[in-house]
Amino acid sequence: MKIATWNINSLAVRLPQVLGWLAANPVDALCLQELKLSDDKFPRDALAAAGYQSAVFGQKTYNGVAILSRTPARNVVKNIVGFPDEQSRVIAVTLDTPQGELRLINGYFVNGQAPGTDKFAYKMQWLDGLCNWLRGELLAHPKLVLAGDFNITADDRDTYDPVALRETIHHTTEERQHLNALLGLGLNDAFRLFEQSEKSYSWWDYREFAFRRNRGLRIDYILVSDALKPTVTSCVIDKLPRKNERPSDHVPVVAELDLPSIK
Repeated sequence: MKIATWNINSLAVRLPQVLGWLAANPVDALCLQELKLSDDKFPRDALAAAGYQSAVFGQKTYNGVAILSRTPARNVVKNIVGFPDEQSRVIAVTLDTPQGELRLINGYFVNGQAPGTDKFAYKMQWLDGLCNWLRGELLAHPKLVLAGDFNITADDRDTYDPVALRETIHHTTEERQHLNALLGLGLNDAFRLFEQSEKSYSWWDYREFAFRRNRGLRIDYILVSDALKPTVTSCVIDKLPRKNERPSDHVPVVAELDLPSIK
């Protein structure tokens, strides 16, 4: 079973890239972030023709998340329960597999700004709310995957310049403490379960030839619960879509689990 996450940075612009990638990489479920379109504009028919059903939580112009899956999703929850938020950032679904249900949560984490700003404070509050909600989700759903654009580097391996960027946004001690709190609930970074190449990133700025120079960050994650950890057989970053014409600044991350396909 393969699960992927991809911040597409406007599905209206990059639907052909998503369809092309799915044709070449027929994953069982794909979590998309930054749809930047409302639910009524979501291309359900085009994705259904490609073999995927859609659970969508859109927002005009900004944010927006969706989960594409080969089988229908149920028990859909939008945003963090118990944390009022006007932004469309989280969607959770249950997928039925031959080995029982799997809870899949897709998040577009708050970007934030410099420490001390209102947007940074909102990010800290949002992360607190997410952690509190996930604690209950894990109790109810031991087989759980949290995927998405986390907008946090886990440690110095995940940034092209850890010295110059230390304590800047995505690199602050506070952000990393919140990520560690999520891991402390019983979640595991699937990418770090395996030996990986140095300077492995999932995001590169559009400016200053950042991709060509590999000046990137790893901020896109797939976290798996303790119950699923033994089933993870691989986790890779697919850099190829970053070479597309008009690419997203993010690329897909794909985890494979030793579970029967849900096709």
